[in-house]
Amino acid sequence: MLGKDLCKEPAWIRTQIACVAQHISIDAHLSLMENMIFQSRLYKVDAQVAKERINSLIDSFELSRYLKYPIASYSDGVKRRLDIAMSMVSSPKILFLDEPTVGMDVESRKAMWKMLLKIRDEHGTTIFLTTHYLEEADQLSDTICIMKEGKELAQGTPGSLRSYTRQNMLRIAFSSVEGTRKYKDALDSTGLIKFTSVRDNSVFVGVDDSRTAFTDVNKWLLDHHVEFDAIEIVESSLEDVFLALTGSGEYRGEEWVC
Repeated sequence: MLGKDLCKEPAWIRTQIACVAQHISIDAHLSLMENMIFQSRLYKVDAQVAKERINSLIDSFELSRYLKYPIASYSDGVKRRLDIAMSMVSSPKILFLDEPTVGMDVESRKAMWKMLLKIRDEHGTTIFLTTHYLEEADQLSDTICIMKEGKELAQGTPGSLRSYTRQNMLRIAFSSVEGTRKYKDALDSTGLIKFTSVRDNSVFVGVDDSRTAFTDVNKWLLDHHVEFDAIEIVESSLEDVFLALTGSGEYRGEEWVC
């Protein structure tokens, strides 16, 4: 790792990496600044260097406004932001993040995405991120690894992963959510498709050949008097790739995407 033997020089390697666990590890009895200073001492960062680095991180992570408030009053999003800022005090070359946005609302999650991209671009840090949110993996990652039961199924750029099922997806739109859910189960039993995924009022189905399936599925819908609004061939999303690779009938966040 980083050109060093992990078994022979583990102490040095530990100085170059940082990890933010899923559960926030801030000491609520300390102030924001005290938490940052404590982290710098754990990594034996020179006091003057640490001071400059901490002030820079507080500004960069937009934490200045919280300096005068007790940590107990912080929202979960701000606590998570501080947790990650603390991990950057040692200027790690590699940062491990375990589901950093779990439980956050949409606005807080988007703010966290912006911060992670800043860490990557401005600090040059390599980030290993585990997440159940496929949109998050798609938005943030240069490389994605899809895993199931601890085994790697596929790894590559978001674009290259989509090629696994490209042009082999159909979207069938219905007039209501109830109709969508009802006919999803019926479509699963036709034997014409590989998997299904429900999004809003549409059922997305994976097939072996989209052009042949377009005709066959359309005929099945008409023969069974199914009322649908539209059917079309679409390009696959990362969620479709996940479903195709894991063999899941529906994404429930059970597997890990890194």
